[in-house]
Amino acid sequence: MATLLDTIQSAQDLKRLTPAQLETLAAEIREFLIHTLSRTGGHLGPNLGVVELTMALHIAFNTPEDKITMDVSHQAYVHKILTGRRQQFDTIRQPGGLNGFMLRTESEHDAYGAGHAGTALSAALGMAVARDLNGGSNHVVALAGDAAFTNGISYEALNNIAEQTKRLIVVLNDNEWSIDRNVGAIAGYFHRIVTNERYKHLHDSATRLLERFGGKAVVHVARKAEEAAKGMLWPSMLFEEFGLKYYGPIDGHNLPLLIETFKFLKTENRPVLLHVLTQKGKGFQPALDGQKKFHGLGPYNPATGETKPVGQVTYSEVFADTLVQLANEDEKVVAITAAMPNGTALDHFRPHHPKRYFDVGIAEEHAVIFAAGMATQGFKPVCAIYSTFLQRAFDPIVHDVCLQKLPVVFCMDRAGLSGDDGPTHHGLFDIGYLRDIPEIVVMAPKDEDELADMMLTALQIPGPSAIRYPRGVVAGVARKPRPALLPVGKAEVLANGSDVAIFGLGPMIVMAQELASRLDSEGYSAAVINPRFIKPLDLEAIERFARRASAFVTFEDHVLSGGFGSAIIEALNQLGLSVPVVRIGWPDQFIEHGKVDQLRARYGITADAAYAQLQPWLAGIRHRTRVAI
Repeated sequence: MATLLDTIQSAQDLKRLTPAQLETLAAEIREFLIHTLSRTGGHLGPNLGVVELTMALHIAFNTPEDKITMDVSHQAYVHKILTGRRQQFDTIRQPGGLNGFMLRTESEHDAYGAGHAGTALSAALGMAVARDLNGGSNHVVALAGDAAFTNGISYEALNNIAEQTKRLIVVLNDNEWSIDRNVGAIAGYFHRIVTNERYKHLHDSATRLLERFGGKAVVHVARKAEEAAKGMLWPSMLFEEFGLKYYGPIDGHNLPLLIETFKFLKTENRPVLLHVLTQKGKGFQPALDGQKKFHGLGPYNPATGETKPVGQVTYSEVFADTLVQLANEDEKVVAITAAMPNGTALDHFRPHHPKRYFDVGIAEEHAVIFAAGMATQGFKPVCAIYSTFLQRAFDPIVHDVCLQKLPVVFCMDRAGLSGDDGPTHHGLFDIGYLRDIPEIVVMAPKDEDELADMMLTALQIPGPSAIRYPRGVVAGVARKPRPALLPVGKAEVLANGSDVAIFGLGPMIVMAQELASRLDSEGYSAAVINPRFIKPLDLEAIERFARRASAFVTFEDHVLSGGFGSAIIEALNQLGLSVPVVRIGWPDQFIEHGKVDQLRARYGITADAAYAQLQPWLAGIRHRTRVAI
């Protein structure tokens, strides 16, 4: 049976629908999201919460002429459906399919790509100022969730908006959640606004007037009522102090109200902020009951919301469980996350040591400097931050932690390829941005047992350290009852050999062993080395194998430029030794989203690719053997 959604080929088709049809369409979009994402996985909860809001934006504005930026843009699924991509929607986050975030190369309607929070306001302001300089008349809208306002970049933008443009619309989508429930003073501030009874009464009266009559005259009355309410309750509203005229809060699921409000805001000749209240997961009870789970997940049962039990332990969980054990033994150990307690598994740590657990919101720079401050007072802070998000804190790592030689431990979850999330989330650059910093020790465990050992070791190091480990399930090795200290800067030789020395960094040791097995079966002598330490490197081991092997091979889940293989080449140069190095890692480009194994095969991150590249040196080894005979 044909549905209204089947008739929507572009956002222009929305404008011909009646209010009743629009309500029907909103329900159909929710049903479409629930059933499609049950097969592909994705960010269900955030998108169920912005159905009416996105529809209203596309009815009131005209993309791509008008520009809409989204923060973080994982809530852009409805936008994609309404801008000609519904037929491709079952490919979202799948290899070769739609990206899970806004992507400028995917559609002209995607004005700005974003996978990290806090960018929407700055980008929108840049677009608005460019429009003003060009003498344009189009509208620019920044849609930002309340969690984005815990990010410092948002406030840097707010500080500039009123000074630099007269026309910009900021939409604050308030649902009290990022991935976990929002924390801090800003979250409390928004809550006080929407729960104040005196303000709520006046606001509701204005809303009823607007719904009943519509038109600019009644909007003017509503505006005066809201100004009076705010004057009584908050003489210096936060956003108005920044020079943005504040409107709201209004119901983010009331489609007629949203449309009329946006039409009115288009007439304003000053920067404005509209505060809308939405419900993350609206229309799907399992998503309402499980906000964290349905923020982003894999396939599920669309009738019940049940997901297939994984039944396997992840590196994140091993990290958190080990940290609990270490914190039990040392009261100076504290855990810090930047709005990712679930993703980093620190929600496992929180019940055991609630007073030593700190979620600072989406504020990675603050997290690092906060940790540095605690370290000056004798504490041992462990910052659990995804590799991709830690990029934001590069300067604090250098200036505040490493320069001062402070014992802060950076545990970088999602180091390496992050699969379906794509280039904004791949952790492929951390070796390059850390190993050039003096004083820091950088490690990568081959398995879960070694991860625990590295955590204990890191807490004993008198200066800064970092541990990178991947997303996903562990290797499945047995873990010791208690972690053991590792000698800093010493590699582990898993197999001795004299023809080829193979270094497998972290879990890539599996590929190193696969290559070694193939070489051994063909009569070559292959050494397998687990480096453990990226910085400092084990120069003694490198020199020992360089003096006997005809070639080195390095495997790393990182870009080749500035990565582990580059560090090996630099070490050989430092030692005055010349050994050919076959480096297996990611090329100098941004890697698309997709399944990890498929992407590795496509880009030659395999033992077979290493074997093929080794052929010139293997031929030399065969020749020497024949001559010796």
